[in-house]
Amino acid sequence: MQVYSGKSVFGGIAIGKISVYKKNEQQVKRVRTEDTKGELARYEAAKAAAIEQLQELYQKALKEVGEANAAIFEIHQMMLDDGDYNESVENIIETQKVNAEYAVAVTGDNFAQMFRAMDDDYMRERAADVKDISERVLSVLHGGQKRKVVTDEPVIIVADDLAPSETVQLEKDMVLSFVTVHGSVNSHTAILARTMAIPALIGTEELPLDDTVDGKLAVVDGLNGKIYVEPDAQTLEEMQKRQQAEQEKKELLQLLKGKENVTLDGKKIMLYANIGNIKDLATVIQNDAGGIGLFRSEFIYLEKDNYPTEEEQFSIYKTAVETMAGKRVIIRTLDIGADKQCEYFGMDKEENPALGYRAIRICLTRPEIFKTQLRALFRASAYGNLAIMYPMITSLWEVKKIKEIVEEVKTELTAEQLEFGNPQQGIMIETPAAVMMSGELAKEVDFFSIGTNDLTQYTLAIDRQNPKLDKFYDAHHPAVLSMIRMTVENAHKAGIWAGICGELGADTSLTKEFLAMGVDELSVSPGSILPIRKIILETDTENR
Repeated sequence: MQVYSGKSVFGGIAIGKISVYKKNEQQVKRVRTEDTKGELARYEAAKAAAIEQLQELYQKALKEVGEANAAIFEIHQMMLDDGDYNESVENIIETQKVNAEYAVAVTGDNFAQMFRAMDDDYMRERAADVKDISERVLSVLHGGQKRKVVTDEPVIIVADDLAPSETVQLEKDMVLSFVTVHGSVNSHTAILARTMAIPALIGTEELPLDDTVDGKLAVVDGLNGKIYVEPDAQTLEEMQKRQQAEQEKKELLQLLKGKENVTLDGKKIMLYANIGNIKDLATVIQNDAGGIGLFRSEFIYLEKDNYPTEEEQFSIYKTAVETMAGKRVIIRTLDIGADKQCEYFGMDKEENPALGYRAIRICLTRPEIFKTQLRALFRASAYGNLAIMYPMITSLWEVKKIKEIVEEVKTELTAEQLEFGNPQQGIMIETPAAVMMSGELAKEVDFFSIGTNDLTQYTLAIDRQNPKLDKFYDAHHPAVLSMIRMTVENAHKAGIWAGICGELGADTSLTKEFLAMGVDELSVSPGSILPIRKIILETDTENR
């Protein structure tokens, strides 16, 4: 038995044979030619075919993993249309009088190297994207398509890395798990894996990609980040029992549907879901969430190539509240910046974007964008139980400025005789400053929602997207938990409720502690609703 360790992307146990996936080796030769016009035409035709393939992939991903996760294929299309990329290819063909394949390969390598040299983690990850689009064009030039992951029996896919386009083409019924030697927990592939609910590991650097593992029986332990190749009888039996226990647990959880989220001592908890777009509403309803605690409205902006109009936004928000049929839908206002960049906003490159021009700071300095969204939100609030949440608040003056703009919007809507409701308005607590000011801030808003991802990052002074700092990043740090407790206490003193919408809200090892703190709401991924409901029903907050 051989045991290899990696980073877990998605939990669960997978048992089956390994299939080593190797990318097609695209052999590119430098060929001199006098027919540069012909090579330029070949490149244009190949690029058009590649874009068509990406459009097909986008439609497939849209059905399987939702609009937010399918957006990577739109990004790949935009990258293929990028002026700098195309100028590089064309320049190499014309000045060096070489074949299109060579020009594409050199451009892909040069741009990937440029991205890898950048300081920003998000931009470094784009190196894989530019290599992916270059490989796609090369495949077309060579007369074929990019290789698909194909298998005739359910297997554990093992690869050096998997591009998003390769991951989305996985036939889910035929793939038990995937394990890669390289990759990042924040890559598009990792995000897609979590959405597709496939047990997966990345960074299993010692794992060989040859006949020593291909076709061998293996066990992927997604919870502990290990893959066992040719497991011994004892390990296999233990893992089979764990897998069976997990399946039984899932089946038992289905019995919890329809039950109220009430502790043994009678404390009722709001258990909501986090979503990125209205295509996620089906999973919210399927998992019996009590409402939506975080609708990430920035994806509406990220999925477009220009500012979404008031009517476009109004239609989306209205659909959400109507579909949820009276259950609360909390929509977070625009939260771009940092790791979520939107090209048409025309923002300058920043040395430290996590501490820079983002979220409410954009909205308050570009009120025309903010007012368009607020108009859509207030109009949609007439059709259901909608609440508005403002991110990255650090001071009272920001809240007061927001209120001024809200009053302007309400005055405009009234003058135009447009119907609107009276939505609750809350803020995200995700900076130490907001925690320390929470007593004063609580008097100005209707609720708090604690964004633990950024709160942890800012409290510990650690870039949460830097893999080199993983061992220093401690979401259970006593300082983080103390800040959550302080926020909840100050909210209750002012008579408002406080919830958690960050990743920590789904950490079942902390659920009982959060309940003991008095947290009123937990907003988590739809798949975490029932496991957390089980803990709530078994907890007595007065006897902890």
